[in-house]
Amino acid sequence: MTNKNNKIRLSPSALNLYLECPRCFYLHYQEKISRPSGPFPSLPSGIDNVLKPYFDKYRLQGKLPPEIAGQVVGTLLPDVEVMNKWRNWRTGLNYTDPESGAILYGALDDCLVNDGEYIPLDYKTRGYDPKEGGESFYQNQLNCYCFLLEANDFKQPNYAYLVYYVPKEASENGIFRFEITPKKVATDSEEALNVFRQAVATLKGPRPDFHKACGYCSWLLTFSEAGLID
Repeated sequence: MTNKNNKIRLSPSALNLYLECPRCFYLHYQEKISRPSGPFPSLPSGIDNVLKPYFDKYRLQGKLPPEIAGQVVGTLLPDVEVMNKWRNWRTGLNYTDPESGAILYGALDDCLVNDGEYIPLDYKTRGYDPKEGGESFYQNQLNCYCFLLEANDFKQPNYAYLVYYVPKEASENGIFRFEITPKKVATDSEEALNVFRQAVATLKGPRPDFHKACGYCSWLLTFSEAGLID
């Protein structure tokens, strides 16, 4: 959460935790008490690592991958060096809030360019077809990406793309067929900034109360009310 200068540094995933439960967010970043977690699935990251060079192959040709051509606007950001920087959270887009000195940073999967506007594109691997409205789960992430582009003087049109990869069939030699569905998602950069500032203010304030809609808080509250924990 902090760098060597003790500045608050938050990513879109950190803000997702804040939106889900301010108390769990505070405990994680201020008191170093994290939620219990099981093994993290590595397959989506592995697919991302394959997709990025695949997209880069078409980037160098000035083309879109054929499975999304005609379904998204613009072309892939042509500069591979810039794209690789944006993909790395250490060198990616960031914003320092003049009000608090806190930093918001993010790493894009990819980016389209259309008439001078920059449009985030994010890959999502799923085990089943996306439901209508399911993109809301990624709303904050896409809002943040668009805000970061704006904050770094890259014009963007208030929308982004999710590209869903859903496995449909397996065949010989380990070949899997995926159904690929691009989804255009309206974004709100101002909302990203509001959430970021609210999260920073939470970290600078007292520990939030138990959040009734949070399963972890409900579990802890049961033990707290029984006098077993503070």
